[in-house]
Amino acid sequence: MRLANLKVLPRVRRAAGPEPEWEEPEWKPQHEHEAAPGPAAHPHHPSHNFDHMKNKFMNEQGKLPNHSHKMPAWAVGAMVMLFLALVGCCAFCIVKKCIGKKKRAKKARERKTGQRRRKGAEGEGEEAKEEVEKEGKEEKERENLGKLEFTLDYNFTDNQLIVGILQAQDLAAMDMGGTSDPYVKVYMLPDKKKKFETKVQRKNLSPVFNETFTFKIPYAELGGKTLVLQVYDFDRFSKHDVIGEVKIPMNTVDLGRPMHEWRDLENGEKEEQEKLGDICISLRYVPTAGKLTVCVMEAKNLKKMDVGGLSDPFVKIVLQHNGKRLKKKKTTVKKNTLNPYFNESFSFEIPFEQIQKVQVVITVYDYDKLGSNDAIGKTFIGYGATGAGLRQWSEMLANPRRPVAQWHTLMPEEEVDAALKGPHR
Repeated sequence: MRLANLKVLPRVRRAAGPEPEWEEPEWKPQHEHEAAPGPAAHPHHPSHNFDHMKNKFMNEQGKLPNHSHKMPAWAVGAMVMLFLALVGCCAFCIVKKCIGKKKRAKKARERKTGQRRRKGAEGEGEEAKEEVEKEGKEEKERENLGKLEFTLDYNFTDNQLIVGILQAQDLAAMDMGGTSDPYVKVYMLPDKKKKFETKVQRKNLSPVFNETFTFKIPYAELGGKTLVLQVYDFDRFSKHDVIGEVKIPMNTVDLGRPMHEWRDLENGEKEEQEKLGDICISLRYVPTAGKLTVCVMEAKNLKKMDVGGLSDPFVKIVLQHNGKRLKKKKTTVKKNTLNPYFNESFSFEIPFEQIQKVQVVITVYDYDKLGSNDAIGKTFIGYGATGAGLRQWSEMLANPRRPVAQWHTLMPEEEVDAALKGPHR
């Protein structure tokens, strides 16, 4: 009965339903001859144990939930927070480092500024002393420019202002040898229409001039003008230097009686070079005939010389050889214009042997019917000339029988005269 029961139970359990795979029946054969149907069914066989463990592992793997391989949300959040914290720490360290550098640089600048201030405070006394010394030197320079003796008188009958330049004393030395070559320029502001110059006194710091100049000007117009007496040091090879000047506003002078004074020279800037205009000249030389033809073509932008803002220009041509005047010619007068057109030709006979030493001096005048004609500007071409004057003369000699035209800038009359008198190569 027991054996029968043991044999029946397994059959009933198998028939009742599928047996859980992880529960295996216990085989307890009573006799050695009751063995399992095959070698795999034996509970102690190695292949049986391997199959059993494999089936168990696969069953357990299949029972795990489908989302078991995904990371939980709280873990993802924690990792994000950790990453942000690391980034924030890095940024904080970088900012702190930069601010530290700026603070160190600022402290260094403050230290340097403090040192400079201390040095400046220490040097303020020395700078103040230097400024006082400079001012004293400037005052001495103003005092040491010299002084000028002059006279003023007005002739009411002829409407003439008579200016006398008598002498100067203790003039400043402008040359390397400790002396000067002074002369005095006399003119009226603001028009500068007429200018006069004394003779140059060579190497003399207390020159005597004794020269008189006359301005023809109505008494009613004198009130708005200023008389300028400007002392220059003549320089043959460069521009003349201003030693000093005396300015006399005419509305402060009583012209009812003659005036005779000494006045100290004041610092004066050199008179600005005003634009006088340009003139176009054509030259032609025929060596075989010894004939020089000078054609005055036109002028432009001439200085305004009349009250109405215009001029009545004409041109005077002087031919010189070795500083000696040979011939002179004049163009017609062009009324009320600053841009006259002449187109007038003049011929001069100059042998080829003498042409190398010839100078053609050209002066533009403003015609004055009542008084003397005023020079607007001047230039010269030929021997001793520079710039455009030399260039045109050389081109004319290199191209005989061919006209050569050139524009020339007009210069003040006194400057051109000084250049004509100077040494030439």
